[in-house]
Amino acid sequence: MSVEASGAVEAFGIEKEFLRSLLTEAASGRAQLPEFQRGWVWPMENIRGLLASISLGYPVGTIMMLRTGGVVRFKERLIEGANPDPHRVERLILDGQQRLTSLFQALLLTEPINTQDARKRKLSGWFYVGMKAALDDSADREEAFSFVPADRIVRTFRGDVATDLSTPELEYAASMFPLGQIFEPDEWLDSYVEYWDFDKERQKLRTDFRRTVLRQFDQYQVPVIELGSATPRQAVCQVFEKVNTGGVTLTVFELLTATYAADEFDLRRDWLAQRKAWSSQTYRVLHEVTNTDFLQAVTLLATNHARNNYLVSNVEDERAPRVGCRRADILNLPLAAYQRWAPAATEGFKSAARLLHQQYMFDTRYLPYGSQLIPLAAILTILGNETTTVAAHQKLSRWLWCGVFGELYGGTTETRFARDVPEVVAWIRGSGVEPRTVQESQFAPGRLDTLRTRGSAAYKGIYALLMKSAAVDWRSGEPVSVTSYFDEAVDIHHIFPRVWCEREGIPDSVYNSIVNKTPLTARTNRVIGGWAPSVYLPRLANSAGVTESVIEANVSTHVVNPSLLQADDFTAFMNDRRFALLRLVGEAMGRPIETTLTEDVDEPAGSEEDLEDE
Repeated sequence: MSVEASGAVEAFGIEKEFLRSLLTEAASGRAQLPEFQRGWVWPMENIRGLLASISLGYPVGTIMMLRTGGVVRFKERLIEGANPDPHRVERLILDGQQRLTSLFQALLLTEPINTQDARKRKLSGWFYVGMKAALDDSADREEAFSFVPADRIVRTFRGDVATDLSTPELEYAASMFPLGQIFEPDEWLDSYVEYWDFDKERQKLRTDFRRTVLRQFDQYQVPVIELGSATPRQAVCQVFEKVNTGGVTLTVFELLTATYAADEFDLRRDWLAQRKAWSSQTYRVLHEVTNTDFLQAVTLLATNHARNNYLVSNVEDERAPRVGCRRADILNLPLAAYQRWAPAATEGFKSAARLLHQQYMFDTRYLPYGSQLIPLAAILTILGNETTTVAAHQKLSRWLWCGVFGELYGGTTETRFARDVPEVVAWIRGSGVEPRTVQESQFAPGRLDTLRTRGSAAYKGIYALLMKSAAVDWRSGEPVSVTSYFDEAVDIHHIFPRVWCEREGIPDSVYNSIVNKTPLTARTNRVIGGWAPSVYLPRLANSAGVTESVIEANVSTHVVNPSLLQADDFTAFMNDRRFALLRLVGEAMGRPIETTLTEDVDEPAGSEEDLEDE
């Protein structure tokens, strides 16, 4: 059979193969596992059920293999217990690892099986099948299969011997057949009837057992889907995920790790080394950058470089490689390209952290979009020293804030990454127009009233803008700068306290808006307490040992009109501050915002988290 995908025809076949041949192939190492496969974890009860199903001729699912020898290479590993021969690896097991390994361990391994019980306690032992029990049609076939300890002696909880199968003679006496003999049973069965002095009933038991049970294993066939050696890497990844719905999700990082391992390169170790470069608290805004984020940045750099190189001699050619960081792009990233661009991407992320610090985004808690770090790191890597000018810095900042307040980096963002990198670079170099992220961004004035918790990017953006606008702590008068941010517990708190608002009957949907919040130290917030502003402003002055006019000047740095606080005029305060915040947002985005407040704006789905700010 064949299936057409991505412009190419990839072949796969579906055939039935004998179980014995499959297990022998795995035992010899001709069939192995790709390195990204998880370890063997099946418990004893699962294996016993699998054995019972085969003894009855029931289907146990399909096995999926990948024929080796193509351009896609993976690091291989043997199934547990296999002893490889000199044969070259011919197939990789994509689906069916747990079943094949379990059957190999139970039927071919010449040493005790290491498994676990339902409580995940470690077990070591052997599988047996009771000959009489297996032929009893009225009994559950699964009950005929037993797992005995490594010394082949089953003991009661008191330590007394319940079943002893430690010698062949004891096996014959109990009519317990060791499954390790299942494909070569003649010697054991002959000795069995000899032990019973060729008793007719025992001979009949042997004959019936061979025909009814052993024959099922010997002639059992398993459907095997074999993917051709030309199957592309991304198809292998997708197929693996689809057929392993009950297992651990395979990430693009894990698959690329297995691919690079074929060339003796440890991607996981390299990623940990790259990440260590920003492990200090100085770079804590980067602490949630994942291995996939890093691969996306590296892939953006590599594909951008490839495209530019192509266009040098093929100007405006539609066949030029595209810039991208989708799953397929990452999976097609050559090892040489990764090794070239990974160190540069690391420096790009560190440069991104410095730029974010300048925008008063210091850690992951108040980083509007972690995803925007990816194109930002790539852009800074490409531009290098070109970002040191005032004009370049202004453009980068504007692009950053347009992404934040336009709320353009939620959901699927790979397409925007791929557009932003070349567009922002060209814009800063003066060879391109405003990036589409800048052009498309809009901030509706009514959105302010729906920003109530720190789950949304725009909420975090307002918080950072307030700190950036030279805001000082009301009580201490210290700038909410990098130093005071790290030295004291600065967080966002209500201006008209929640307790006061509730006492005045103001709905929480109103007083919890970002309009009524600002960054303050925990100590200042404790002095504010639940008092009305007209009460807590003198308390702050008294606590700080300054006049009220000094406190009012400090309050003004938060784009708050202190006279409206002195009058406890919540409505006038909210209207005045809305306009003030919209001016800040407009300045950051590089365009004025129409300040009509008549529109209703729904908050983006999934943008808010139910978090307490105090």
